Amino acid sequence: MTEEIIVVCPMCSPKDAVGHDVLRPGQNPVVQCHECGAVHPATIEEKKPVKVKVIVSKDDVSFTLHTDIDAGEMIYIDDELVVDDEEADEVYPIIVTAIESGGRRLDREEIENIDVIWGRATDEVTTKISIKVRNGSTSVEKRVPGEFEFVVGQNYNAERKDFHITKIKIRDGGFQSRKGDRVPAKYIKRIFATEAHKRGWGEAKTSWSSKREERY
Repeated sequence: MTEEIIVVCPMCSPKDAVGHDVLRPGQNPVVQCHECGAVHPATIEEKKPVKVKVIVSKDDVSFTLHTDIDAGEMIYIDDELVVDDEEADEVYPIIVTAIESGGRRLDREEIENIDVIWGRATDEVTTKISIKVRNGSTSVEKRVPGEFEFVVGQNYNAERKDFHITKIKIRDGGFQSRKGDRVPAKYIKRIFATEAHKRGWGEAKTSWSSKREERY
């Protein structure tokens, strides 16, 4: 598969970068312009990393890190980044929740102009679950890896309570309520469920008549 890069074309676009196919790779590759077909050498500018301040929230604790991001990168709210803590030799995957530049909160900004990035750690998350019970409702929490998927219509256990998921509230979004809908824990605002009672003697499912209930 041919590699593509975005550079200026001396023939048809000397100011604005356009798409090119790389004919011969290297520090000064030979490329062919998508717009006019001209073949010419190109200069690849090395992107120097920019050190940016990142405030990471993990459950009820927040801490400050600094990480390097390539110059020219555009950062957006809800981007997923990996932040290195060089002192503690730890790596934190985060979802960007806020961007500050020049005292303003923005939805997106180039990394060179960003003062602070706020992010929510997603390596492990605490998922909040509301369970409907006979006399009202109760709340429990379940700590899982951020990539762990909860599935509408399946049974789980948390704090010694068995529950059956009926719908899932997405962060900054709607609900997932169709049986079989799967949502990674890092995107979940709250899970809504009903009690899942254990079956008594003689009521157990057989391997031929039931699907495996997912547990974690």
